Amino acid sequence: MSATPPTMTKGSTTGDPGNAPASGGDGLKAGLKNRHLSMIAIGGVIGAGLFVGSASGIAAAGPGILISYALVGAMVVFVMRMLGEMAAANPTSGSFSAYADKALGRWAGFTIGWLYWFFWVVVLAVEATAGAKILHGWVPAVPQWGWALIVMVVLTATNLASVSSYGEFEFWFAGIKVVAIAAFVVIGLLAVFGVLPGSDNPGNGFDFLTSHGGFLPHGPGAILTGVLMVVFSFMGSEIVTLAAGESEDPQRAVTQATNSVIWRIAVFYLGSILVVVSLLPWDSKEIAEKGSYVAALDSIGIPHAGQIMNVIVLTAVLSCLNSGLYTASRMAFSLGQRGDAPKAFAKVNARGVPAAAILGSVVFGFISVGFNYLWPDTVFKFLLNSSGAVALFVWLVICITQLKMRGVILREMPEKLVVRMWLFPYLTWATIAMIVFVLGYMVVDGGDNREQVLLSTLVGVLVLAIGLVLDKRRKAVQAAE
Repeated sequence: MSATPPTMTKGSTTGDPGNAPASGGDGLKAGLKNRHLSMIAIGGVIGAGLFVGSASGIAAAGPGILISYALVGAMVVFVMRMLGEMAAANPTSGSFSAYADKALGRWAGFTIGWLYWFFWVVVLAVEATAGAKILHGWVPAVPQWGWALIVMVVLTATNLASVSSYGEFEFWFAGIKVVAIAAFVVIGLLAVFGVLPGSDNPGNGFDFLTSHGGFLPHGPGAILTGVLMVVFSFMGSEIVTLAAGESEDPQRAVTQATNSVIWRIAVFYLGSILVVVSLLPWDSKEIAEKGSYVAALDSIGIPHAGQIMNVIVLTAVLSCLNSGLYTASRMAFSLGQRGDAPKAFAKVNARGVPAAAILGSVVFGFISVGFNYLWPDTVFKFLLNSSGAVALFVWLVICITQLKMRGVILREMPEKLVVRMWLFPYLTWATIAMIVFVLGYMVVDGGDNREQVLLSTLVGVLVLAIGLVLDKRRKAVQAAE
C-alpha cells in the first residue's frame, strides 16, 4: 500500500523502490553470457512435467489436449510479453516481485516474492526425489535418499561457485532437452507421414486425430479438464527475466526471450504432443502404461526407448533443480535488498554470489525432501497443494502490475519501452479474465484442484498478513524517527 506514486530508477538492477544503484551496484556479477540466457529462455519452458504428465492429459481430453496446450500456451505468451515489457525497461533479480513492489505496494512485492520462493523450494524436493528414483534404478546400491542428497549437494555447490557455473550447467542441461525434443519432433513427423526409413509405425498421417471417437472424444468440456492438467507444466518460463539482471546485456536478453516464446511453445509443446497423438491412437494402452513419449518412440521401433527417455527426463529434472535453486535464491536476495527478508540474504561474497540466500533456500529444500520421504501423504502433500496454485497467482500479479507499470514507464523512461504488450490494455484484461476463470474452474472441479487453490490462497493470505504487519511496523519506526 504505497502512499507515493511508483517510481522506476534508470539502470536499476535491484528492487529497492526509488533508491536503486546503477547496474551491478547490488553486488551481483554479470556472469551470464548471451548463450546462457538464450538456452535458459528456451529450456525454461521445457519441464519434466511435459515428459511425465502429458499421458494423463491425453487420456483426459484425447487429441483435444492440443487445444488445452494451445490455450495455456497463449496465456503464457501473453504473460511473458507483459513481464518482458517491464523487465526490458528495468532488469532486476526480483523481477515481477520488485515490479509489484513499485506498482502495487510493499505488501504485494513481499507476498508474491515469498510465495514464489516457497513454490520453488517445494519444487526442489519434488525434482530431487524424481531424479533420485531414476538414479536409484540405475545404481540400486546407493539408496534413493542418498541420490537425492548427492544431487542437491552437487547443484548447491554449482550455484555457490559462481553465476557463470549455474549458467554453464543450465546451458548443457537445457541443450540436451532442446536437442531431444527437436529430434523427437523431426523423427516423429517423418514417421507420421511414412517417410522415416526403418520405422515400425504405419505412418497414417493425421488420421488418429479423428479416427478414435473424434477429435474431442469426451466432449468440449474435456478441454478445460486438460487445461488444469497441463497449466503447471509451463511454470519456469519467467526465470529468464530474473537471470537477465546478471547478464552482459539484460535488455537484449529479455527482448529476445520474449520475442521467441511463441515458437518455443509451438515447437516444444504443441509440436511434440501432435507427434504423439498422430503416431498412436489417443486411447492406446501403451501411452497409459509407458508414457506418451516412450510409447511414441516404441511405435517407431527405436530400441531402448525407455532408457533414452529416462536420460532425457533426468536431464530435465536436474535442469529444473538447478534453475529452481537459482530462482529461489535470487528472489530471496531481492527480498533481502528490499528489507523484506533477513539482511544476510542481500549480501554477496567475493564471487558476486548471494551465498546466504542460496544456503537458506537449500536448507528449506532439504527439509522438504525429508518431508517427502518421511510423511509423503500428509505433511509433504500439504506443502505440495499449498504451493500448487502459486503459478497462477504469479501470472495474475504480473498482469495487474503491468496495467499500472505501462504508465510509469511512459512517464519516466519512455525510451526503455522496447517491448510492448499487444493490444494494451484489452489483451491484458483478457488474460486476467482467463487466469481468474482457470482458478475458478479449479475450485468447481473439486478434488486436488480445489484443495490446491484453497490451500494456496490460505498460505497467500497468511503471507499477506505478515507483510502488512511488517509494513505497518516499518512505517511506525520511520514516523518515530
